[in-house]
Amino acid sequence: MSGYTPDEKLRVEQLTKLRRQWLKDQELSPREPVLPAKPLGPIAKFWAGFLEPKSLWRLYTYKAYRGGVFTLTRYHVSERPYGIVELKPRLFPGDTILETGEVVPELPESHGHH
Repeated sequence: MSGYTPDEKLRVEQLTKLRRQWLKDQELSPREPVLPAKPLGPIAKFWAGFLEPKSLWRLYTYKAYRGGVFTLTRYHVSERPYGIVELKPRLFPGDTILETGEVVPELPESHGHH
């Protein structure tokens, strides 16, 4: 058995008719004009221009914000400032290693080379 039952066919037709009627109702008639947009107030106008992508205000504000975040996190929050890198102290002949007490041996002198 294939196809719709008579009740299902009737329901599909009714839904199709309703959808078409709804779409037709959505169209504006010539006697039903679109209302003009209200002019924006000074504050709304400022924010509308400010929030446009690639506007100068937005770019410079973002740069200032990122610079502040960078400075705060690198120099005020972290334990050690960003530019300081800890290096192990260099060992020279005759130095004593604190952990083991060993003395770094002298470099062998090679004669006859250079």
